[in-house]
Amino acid sequence: MMLTLIHPVHVRAYMKGIVRWKGREDLEGENEHGVTMPMHTADSPNPVQMVLLAHGGCTLLDVITGLKHRMENVRDMWIELDSDRREEAPRKFTAVRMRYVIEGDVPQKLVERIIEKSHEKNCSVGAMVTGSGATLDWDLEIRT
Repeated sequence: MMLTLIHPVHVRAYMKGIVRWKGREDLEGENEHGVTMPMHTADSPNPVQMVLLAHGGCTLLDVITGLKHRMENVRDMWIELDSDRREEAPRKFTAVRMRYVIEGDVPQKLVERIIEKSHEKNCSVGAMVTGSGATLDWDLEIRT
């Protein structure tokens, strides 16, 4: 009897995109689905600001997903972000601070666990930011 080795197929997650110059220092990003977004214009964030906002968006989506059936008790939620960057190039983040604000009736301990899990395991953007050496501090305010 002859054995045939079957190699597992490695599925990798990938993304595609393109960034176009639009004149002056204006840029436009486009994802693989054709969705475009202005970048580094007078009316849009620059690329580093987009990373900070993406970090907030990534972890806020984790909170929304984690609250699942309790979202009907949420009137509003947001994250206030601020950061520090190196003075010299590359001007990467050295510290990120997040203040989660939730208006509604949700259990504080549950939200804290969701946020911790987001930063420890789930938020890909955050893993990239902290993986490059930035510290992360956060706090939570629930307004009932």
